[in-house]
Amino acid sequence: MPPERALPAPATRQRRRPRRRELWCPAHPDERLLGNGRKYFLHLLTAEELRQRGLTEKKARLVLQAYPVLVLSNEWLEELFCAGCGQSRWCHVVQPEQGHHRVRWAPPELWQQVAHVDPAVANPSVSEFSRREARRQRHRRQDGGRYVDLGS
Repeated sequence: MPPERALPAPATRQRRRPRRRELWCPAHPDERLLGNGRKYFLHLLTAEELRQRGLTEKKARLVLQAYPVLVLSNEWLEELFCAGCGQSRWCHVVQPEQGHHRVRWAPPELWQQVAHVDPAVANPSVSEFSRREARRQRHRRQDGGRYVDLGS
């Protein structure tokens, strides 16, 4: 009689669809943030910025000697929508480990660490008319009525 063989363990099926990111609003912890827009990755240029992220002074200097501009692949700015707030806001997303994210509102100083983007300068591909019309919705009088645009 041949010796009995152990049957191979059944192969686990891989999940075909990737899981959705779990991003939660800082102001409304029970609301999921929606959005899958462009990510603006942060760039580090000084040893001080690296030290703030946990590296020692010596390692920070060595890294900057090897790479004058270090692009962080686990930190970025992204525009996300919160249903609780009812608006889209720029968020600073940090992914310390795979699958987990920390989200906070992006302070304006972080835009200085993003290459090729200056939020203070208007987009040159947008016409002055479009820019003015978009601003018109924000300007209202004390009684709720709109100001008359005398420039057009």
